[in-house]
Amino acid sequence: MQRTEISTLGEFGLIKHLTKDLKTKQTSTKKGVGDDCAVMDFNGEGLQVLMTSDMLLEGIHFNLEYVPLKHLGYKAAVVNFSDIYAMNGTPTQITVNLGVSKRFSVEDLEELYSGIRLACERYGVDIVGGDTCSSMTGLTISITCLGVAKPDEIVYRNGAKQNDLICVTGNLGTAYMGLQLLERERLVVQGNDKATPDFQGKEYLLERQLKPEARRDIIEKLREAGIHPTAMMDISDGLSSELLHICGQSGVGCAIYEDKLPIDYQAVVLAEEMNLNIVTCALNGGEDYELLFTCSLNDYEKLVPIDDIYLIGHITKQEQGTLLVGRNGEELPLKAQGFNAFEG
Repeated sequence: MQRTEISTLGEFGLIKHLTKDLKTKQTSTKKGVGDDCAVMDFNGEGLQVLMTSDMLLEGIHFNLEYVPLKHLGYKAAVVNFSDIYAMNGTPTQITVNLGVSKRFSVEDLEELYSGIRLACERYGVDIVGGDTCSSMTGLTISITCLGVAKPDEIVYRNGAKQNDLICVTGNLGTAYMGLQLLERERLVVQGNDKATPDFQGKEYLLERQLKPEARRDIIEKLREAGIHPTAMMDISDGLSSELLHICGQSGVGCAIYEDKLPIDYQAVVLAEEMNLNIVTCALNGGEDYELLFTCSLNDYEKLVPIDDIYLIGHITKQEQGTLLVGRNGEELPLKAQGFNAFEG
């Protein structure tokens, strides 16, 4: 396979190479890559601008022993889109910043960028700029995403009220189990040239870890049904952690029910194989990028017909605490045990 050293292109040559045929899709993009700044114009559309940023570090957030660069690029973009959708907005533009060590070639970065570009094409987002620099510690990816929303449609974390319904989309803990599978098989084949990883029957778990999707479809369905969530987040650090954020900022308590948590069968089977508690994984695994939201009890009839939304509990008074109700009615306090980037 051909390998082109990044030094043969230089910083500006590399950026030009990776972005040479980008085409913009958003009418708000007036100037994309190629100048000192990107230019966006949202005047006259009655919209407010949303902005989010996410950084991924090699060895902390991903392991290139089993994460393909194209999948990594796709995921790096999508996790930012997910934050915008979690505010009930629409992602419109991103900037891409890369820190790259000498072990990566131009072809490697082309593969990474192909994943970013695929995500942008699927979600209708423009790449409008970025930066590259040398790194002594492997690969760093930092993406900033802009989005838009009507002022009266933006959903914050602090709007949950007593008796609101608590809902999640998709399923929980699957991405975490995909990561456990990848780590297990990495150790199995390590130092054994004849061994091959065994992923048969568990492809969905890998997809959920390596190539997550943002829930644009759910945002569209909620709008069509006339449902305006009172509070919303995407589940990046685990259901417990995100729900505690909503309760803390809204000044409320909650009760969610163990038997209502949506959990995929493949995740259950693997958890049994690995002697893991699947409920703990569902509550704290993270990286599901599903939506957690609350809505008025009055929206229940509108909510029921929408596929892939699950009612898991309700909002209570703050003094009642934040509780998980077990299958036998026992009440356990929710604890944030999800990913913490600063834990040693």
